[in-house]
Amino acid sequence: MNELSDAAPEDQHCCTCNPIPPLVFYILIPIFLLGLSVSVLILIAVHNALFFVSLLVLSALVIAFMVWNTLQWKSNGAILFFLRSLPQSDLRMAREGQLVKITGLASCGSVALESSYEKATRCIYASTLLYEYRGFDLTPVNLKKSCFQWSLAYCERSAADFYITDRKSGVRALVKAGSDCKVIPLVIESKLVNTTRQCRTLSPDLRKWLRDRSLSEEARVLRLEEGYVQEGSCVTVIGMLHQNNDIVMIIQPPEVISTGCLWRKLLLPVDIDGLILQVSQMAGLVSNQESRQQTEW
Repeated sequence: MNELSDAAPEDQHCCTCNPIPPLVFYILIPIFLLGLSVSVLILIAVHNALFFVSLLVLSALVIAFMVWNTLQWKSNGAILFFLRSLPQSDLRMAREGQLVKITGLASCGSVALESSYEKATRCIYASTLLYEYRGFDLTPVNLKKSCFQWSLAYCERSAADFYITDRKSGVRALVKAGSDCKVIPLVIESKLVNTTRQCRTLSPDLRKWLRDRSLSEEARVLRLEEGYVQEGSCVTVIGMLHQNNDIVMIIQPPEVISTGCLWRKLLLPVDIDGLILQVSQMAGLVSNQESRQQTEW
């Protein structure tokens, strides 16, 4: 079993770096200030606003481009577009060391997981996230984070080795998602508990869950989300093909994978470091999760 995150105070993303390096801001800000000064000077001297308006339009386009890429990076949009662009692989024709994309039914290996809060059994992946809303009445744990926003207070993510039956070739392969493998889970967490400002009372089940993890049981605005992939789910895996003693395995790629520039989507390259795991029937998963949502009063 692989513990992807254990009580992590920070949220995690599926890429190794932000697609917009800080150096870009250090270059663009002085250029913008210089252009603004020149455009204002021209506007005052010759009463020509063309350069000033052009600068504003160009700046708005650049800002929109960076905001779009940042939002897509946080929501794994670039990885999803990259995943859809890859063709399905055939394990009968794939070569050793080749990057493959396999879709099929998942089954547990020697170790099966159980979700932390709902206690869902026979899982190959499980995650539980606890968010806390911080206002003036809450003492910030991390001074670097501002008030009036949701912050990740606790996180559990775990994955285990499992089998996948390729629906294209019928070949059964072992996916090495455990054993310290880096897994990129494209799994939607379901909102299970959501206390409100008007009623912050915690249920006995939630109090016990917090107590078992040595977390504060104080009544406050919380949101608990959980996601898992159970045996029998249709999943898509992207990893490197490896054969050992006639056993077909899909393992984490030894090198970082780049999505490349997706210009049709106006997306900059994002580096992917790990084995990608996605639930294929996302629409069905979303509807099932929405039916599980509840608000704690």
